[in-house]
Amino acid sequence: MYSTFENKQDNDESGGEVYSKTVRAGKRTYFFDVKATKNDDYYLTITESRKKIGKDGTFSYDKHKIYLYKEDFSKFADGLEEVMNFIKENKPEFFNNMQTASDPSIDEEFDNL
Repeated sequence: MYSTFENKQDNDESGGEVYSKTVRAGKRTYFFDVKATKNDDYYLTITESRKKIGKDGTFSYDKHKIYLYKEDFSKFADGLEEVMNFIKENKPEFFNNMQTASDPSIDEEFDNL
């Protein structure tokens, strides 16, 4: 897994994309995009993109998007931190970034659901 980020300071008066971070993780890519409204309020879009290969060999992308607005930033961050701490305490091995070839990937586990 690796991530990239770029600062996209947008001087356009109509708002737009300000900052973007991309995290590639197996078959999935996550996009964290900070955008600005015309009034220079920030909001966050979180997009999960997953590559799907059809039976005929063609591929497409399945995307899911969440919009997070400024009035929810604090509660969202608190909730995310709480659940991540719970997982770290109960399954610290999930954060080791070391996966043996015999271990199923999270993508494989998800596919089996």
